[in-house]
Amino acid sequence: MTRWWSCFRTALRFALIEQARNRLALLIVVLFVPLWTTLAFTVVARTPLRFRIRPVGRTVVMDGNILVQINGALQALTLVIAFMMFVATARSALFDQRLVRAGYPRSCLALAKCTALVLVAVLVAAYTTAWMHLFWRPEQPLLLAAGMFTGALIYGGIGIVLAAVLRSELAGMFLAIMISSIDLVMQNPLINPDADSPVVRFLPAYAAVQTSVAAGGLPVVPSSCLLVGAGWAVGMAALGMAAFAVRTRTHHPGTAQGSLAGVEPAAPVP
Repeated sequence: MTRWWSCFRTALRFALIEQARNRLALLIVVLFVPLWTTLAFTVVARTPLRFRIRPVGRTVVMDGNILVQINGALQALTLVIAFMMFVATARSALFDQRLVRAGYPRSCLALAKCTALVLVAVLVAAYTTAWMHLFWRPEQPLLLAAGMFTGALIYGGIGIVLAAVLRSELAGMFLAIMISSIDLVMQNPLINPDADSPVVRFLPAYAAVQTSVAAGGLPVVPSSCLLVGAGWAVGMAALGMAAFAVRTRTHHPGTAQGSLAGVEPAAPVP
């Protein structure tokens, strides 16, 4: 068990290093998320819009620029996290296979990727929420951060899945952009007047949008949305880890010769 945790710590360190080396993604987080949310708040008209929070059976009326900013923040965040996890998973594929051949349990590698996703999602969701807080004061800031975190987790899992089944970074990013665009545009009340249609309940970011809007304009907690969001996040992560296991199944762990000490100095393949 001690060796398993040692493997996990090493795999997590490599996963975080891979994220830190993705300078383009970090630049997008620092610049693109604030730009998108700022434009949404300042450019869109303040015309009040109605938005149905289905889990609590209530309709919230908020300024259009605030609703669009929430939706835009989620879209920016989901795209960034999907991109980060897709690139990190795709570029570390060969290195993961080397670790498996060296004797690393697939379970610790999978858990390390999930842990890295959670840590990245927490940081980006907190950053996005703090930036939005500069423009207006939500009823429940922590719940707003939870909604952003839920969306980040879901699309981070989608990024892992796409990286596990696709070989082309271009194809993966195209699919991530298309999925996120369809998902969030369908739930944007400014673009789609029927954004509270029952059909949107089957979209990945439905729980994140409902939670975030409720946090902005209502004093109640849509607990069922948080559960649905958690289910989507766990489902996407499980699907991604299953694809990861299939991808490395032909590479059996080595004998004692492939020791932890022999692998630890290596670095992820850029």
